[in-house]
Amino acid sequence: MRQRGRAVGTGGGDGRGRAGGAARAWHPHAVTRYNHGRRHGRRGAWGGGVAGGREVGVGLVGYGLAGSILHAPLVGAEPRLRLVAVASRRPDRVHQDLPAVRVVATPSQLLADPGVELVVVAAPNTAHYDLAREALAAGRHVVVDKPFVIRSAEADKLIRLAGQQGLVLSVFHNRRWDDDFRTVEQVVRAGLLGRVASYAASYNRFLPDPARGWREQPGPGSGVLYDLGSHLIDQALHLFGPPATVMADVRAQRPAATADDYLHLVLGYGALRVILHAGSLVRATGPRFEVHGDRGSFVKHGIDGQEEALRFGRRPGDPGWGRDREDRYGTLTADVGGLRLVARVETLPGSYEAYYAGIAGAILDGGPVPVPAEEAAATIRVIEAAMVSSSDGRVVELG
Repeated sequence: MRQRGRAVGTGGGDGRGRAGGAARAWHPHAVTRYNHGRRHGRRGAWGGGVAGGREVGVGLVGYGLAGSILHAPLVGAEPRLRLVAVASRRPDRVHQDLPAVRVVATPSQLLADPGVELVVVAAPNTAHYDLAREALAAGRHVVVDKPFVIRSAEADKLIRLAGQQGLVLSVFHNRRWDDDFRTVEQVVRAGLLGRVASYAASYNRFLPDPARGWREQPGPGSGVLYDLGSHLIDQALHLFGPPATVMADVRAQRPAATADDYLHLVLGYGALRVILHAGSLVRATGPRFEVHGDRGSFVKHGIDGQEEALRFGRRPGDPGWGRDREDRYGTLTADVGGLRLVARVETLPGSYEAYYAGIAGAILDGGPVPVPAEEAAATIRVIEAAMVSSSDGRVVELG
């Protein structure tokens, strides 16, 4: 009999754990257990971990960028998960990385395997809703790569279905576990800046020529707002909760762009302003985070290196995993005892592996769900409001 975990919604969605509030049950700083992948002697590299303990069989749908670089290695790093099958139209590519893992042609074939208890959806954005619904209806726990879905109405339907089935439904917003964001979160929650007045986060790149992939093609769910914007919005909502208002400018700036490649969002929280920005024509990227309060400021440059490390074959547990360079430590400026203090703050280590450790705990132990679906649905509502704001040239109020 399949053991079901705590239903969707556990551990989030009620506003607790926001900046200035009480601590929430699930926290990105939690200590996690993980295995070290093939170079540390793991059986099969991608499955089989805890001696005498139960493992959750995982089926991965899609083996593109997200599936191959992020989900497969991170599932393999968690000893209580075992990757048993991948649904992909490119079996040669899968077997090049995962020779011992079964490859099937369709998601339906993957769901026919009784050994698959958890389905990870890493397909293009437009397929997220249908694939997640099919897996939940088949009695499987589900992880959906970000963004959750295209429309908030789809998110609400999946949340209801998961609740009816008593299944875990979570969204892979991995950048909650970036080294820089973890550090910003700690600085804010510890009260080092006092009452936060402004929070600015940017994700700038210099990519003058659009890529050929689906993310930069016209259509629902494509473009920078659903891609990088969903990360920026999720981080902001994780810290401060849903905003009262959204004002946005979303557009294509590059001559050859056919999907939006620029965004500038201002989220209103009373006196607090949250500014989120992403551009594709930025040579000098500037600070990644700037947070200012009535007691101090924190400024952080650089970007988390975990995704790049995974691309080059490094894994959680390798020496230096998740560590930032010292020259990119953030700067805290504050008044202490009437004196102006300027100090470098050592960056907390990034920990993408914490996400799947939390998923294993939710399914096997009934623990809190990392990134509950309700929180990911709130991100989609902000995206929808941003599109209306940008199109109509007005501030949109959220209920």
